[in-house]
Amino acid sequence: MTDDDIPQIRLATAADPGAVPAGAASASSPSPATAPGGPTGSTVPAAPDGPEPQGAAAHGGAPARGPAGRMGPLPLVCLIAVVLIAVDQVTKLWAVAALSGHARIPIIGDLLGLVLVRNPGAAFSLATGQTWIFSIVALVVVIVVIRASRGLGSRAWTIALGLVLGGAIGNLIDRLVRAPGFLRGHVVDFIDYGGQFVGNVADIAIVGAAGVIMVLSILGINLDGTRAGHGGEDADGATGDGETRRSRRARRRDESGTGS
Repeated sequence: MTDDDIPQIRLATAADPGAVPAGAASASSPSPATAPGGPTGSTVPAAPDGPEPQGAAAHGGAPARGPAGRMGPLPLVCLIAVVLIAVDQVTKLWAVAALSGHARIPIIGDLLGLVLVRNPGAAFSLATGQTWIFSIVALVVVIVVIRASRGLGSRAWTIALGLVLGGAIGNLIDRLVRAPGFLRGHVVDFIDYGGQFVGNVADIAIVGAAGVIMVLSILGINLDGTRAGHGGEDADGATGDGETRRSRRARRRDESGTGS
């Protein structure tokens, strides 16, 4: 800018106070930041507007999974039950088709074999004339398990109740749809345990769930995951605020990464 331009600037300012001369505007406008150590003219792009990413996403990792990313206890119980029911019914269909009219097929000598049996009663062929009672009991078990699953906080209890639900429904389906009639259907059994009793996949799930429940009861682990007599700390190390040791460590790593 020369001395000859000063009168022109004054005249332009007097005519339009809001106008800024081009030379002054270019002189006052901030220039892009120059990258340190870079070549002349190289610039660093301005950071976009918006909140700064937090946690693993800020360091190029996968975003942390929130509560919506985890399957709740009731859906997980139902998923376990559905898979078990499918396996139970498929194996029963196979047993009816492959073992009908055949003698016992040994798998491990006399200890384990395959033989088709239609069971009208409970395990060990007890109460063979009371099939409808076991159907009602199975319905009650299904309702109780579904209601209890809403407050689960333990993975082991979730698996155990999923096995109970799937086993109960698997045998209940036989009692509802198989001969001789509704609520009186005979359960298809085909796994022979040394000639002592014959069972199916649903029975295995129920017995396995019973064993898990016994262990959990002995350890004092409640349905919500808390341990009896441990000050409200759950089996995964969570305290009363519901935060586990693992989640606290992850949160501290995220905070230290964001602070740096």
